[in-house]
Amino acid sequence: MRSLPNLLSAARLAAAPYLFWLLWQKHYGLSLVVMLLAGVTDAFDGYLARRWKVPSHVGEILDPVADKVLLVSAFAALWLNGAIEGWLAAIVFGRDLLILAGAGLAFLFSKSPRRFPPSIWGKLSTIVQMSLVVIVAGDIELLLGLAKWLTAGLAVVSFADYAWRYSRS
Repeated sequence: MRSLPNLLSAARLAAAPYLFWLLWQKHYGLSLVVMLLAGVTDAFDGYLARRWKVPSHVGEILDPVADKVLLVSAFAALWLNGAIEGWLAAIVFGRDLLILAGAGLAFLFSKSPRRFPPSIWGKLSTIVQMSLVVIVAGDIELLLGLAKWLTAGLAVVSFADYAWRYSRS
């Protein structure tokens, strides 16, 4: 049971190629189920680790990596199949790439191990990105425009927040 939170994150990571294929092929019904399950596992892995008092360094890294791989895969598929515009995919990809590059540089040049805890803005950005994928897959046209702009705005705000926090540490 101690490893269940990490197994949930690993399952989300393993689901990314399948979700990419489903979204790319516009199999929205099944992709909606996969995305909703991914959202549930994302909520539960951290909750269970805290509740059972079994946090791990692996989980601290695996959880955000699983989120990023899943969402980048989803956004790439939605962009490739024409469901979202290139500018939106570029903002999401750019944010993640810059955060990853910053974390990599900090790891390479830091004399002591650095932690990168998630910010509230990063969590909100992830939730909104997941929601956008669900909105596209669920064909909820009424919310699509708002979800796209919220996704773009929170991606920019969360990147700025991470950059600011990194510059202060």
